[in-house]
Amino acid sequence: MLRWILGGREAQGTVEKSAALFIGEEQPKNCFTEMQVLKGHFDIVRFLVQIDDLRFASAGDDGLVLIWNVETGDHLIELRGHTQQITAMISYTFIRGGNAHTALITASSDRTLSLWDPDSGNRVQNISDLQSPVKCLLVLVRLDVWLSGGNELCVWNRDFELQCKTVHHSDAGISAMVELPKNFIAAAMDKEIVIFKLNLSGSDIAVMAMRHLADHQDTIHSLIHVNDGLFASGSHIAHSVGGASERRPIRVQTESPETDREVHSTHELRWGVYSGSCRQWSVCL
Repeated sequence: MLRWILGGREAQGTVEKSAALFIGEEQPKNCFTEMQVLKGHFDIVRFLVQIDDLRFASAGDDGLVLIWNVETGDHLIELRGHTQQITAMISYTFIRGGNAHTALITASSDRTLSLWDPDSGNRVQNISDLQSPVKCLLVLVRLDVWLSGGNELCVWNRDFELQCKTVHHSDAGISAMVELPKNFIAAAMDKEIVIFKLNLSGSDIAVMAMRHLADHQDTIHSLIHVNDGLFASGSHIAHSVGGASERRPIRVQTESPETDREVHSTHELRWGVYSGSCRQWSVCL
């Protein structure tokens, strides 16, 4: 079941909705009002991807990709093809015949990669028999290629043709990636971040590991682009603080692979702090 908040729609009838809704023991108070509940999935929904101004896609552990109308909540198309849970999903917009086309790329535990047309619902491309499941995807719009990360880092073109790859022997594999300037990529592998460089020579592309950043003490779960000079990584280390909340480190790195200078390495993300009827987040220096 997927819950989606739609703006600009007034509540039905004259019943006044409470600002705090009781939704189970794990989330006793919710400061947002549910406008619609979209039903269609049979298991946990893990990914939401915007397609355009009117549509988005959802995917998760049931192996289904559902296309929705964001204004009406209508279920438009169901994409079937994966036999196990979906492990990554991303949109890919490219120019063909002078027009912009947006497709969806999905990865699954069944060790396949698929390219979908969200207009027709057809699976346009499919790659099977991968060495290991893909855990993350990244589109490099400027280079018109996309990357898949798992036990291998692979570079593909829009036609699903493999351009190059590099193999890693870590059991955890690559779990997250973010694009950096000058054709560099930051990839999270267990407790460290590996900086890769894409080398272009004509139509040929090669990928090479340039630097290893090992500042985290636990598995890195996310990487995000902050601005043109910074990216941030987040890991999962939990311990009790005053019996009320937990701390989970965030590292803020410069996006210059030539220097691995760390900025504000003592930043921590503290969560579990409540104020009124809303869960609050705060960054502690």
